[in-house]
Amino acid sequence: MAGGQCVICLSEAVREGEDGVRFTVTRVTGEEPAFVVRFGGRVYAYFNRCAHVPIELDWQPGRFFDDSRLYLICATHGALYEPESGRCVAGPCRGAYLKSIPVVERDGGVFLVE
Repeated sequence: MAGGQCVICLSEAVREGEDGVRFTVTRVTGEEPAFVVRFGGRVYAYFNRCAHVPIELDWQPGRFFDDSRLYLICATHGALYEPESGRCVAGPCRGAYLKSIPVVERDGGVFLVE
């Protein structure tokens, strides 16, 4: 950790519209699964929990995008989320949000901002 930032992965590991990178965040309550994806040239990170029922979104590790590569999808319920905001636009939790995690991309890496 340097300057309040912890490395998640190299920038090259997060490709536009491709599989995301899973990581964990240490919280007071313990380790929580999270992920980072790239969309529109930017990286976005969220806790890996559906807003409808607190289960992980990906049915296979890192598979967060739907077939169109325009939305993040909950493999269990089919809820669709905007990658840039985490807002559910279709499914049982429409209008709810994924919980975002602050990240920054610099010097060839993606960093968790603490």
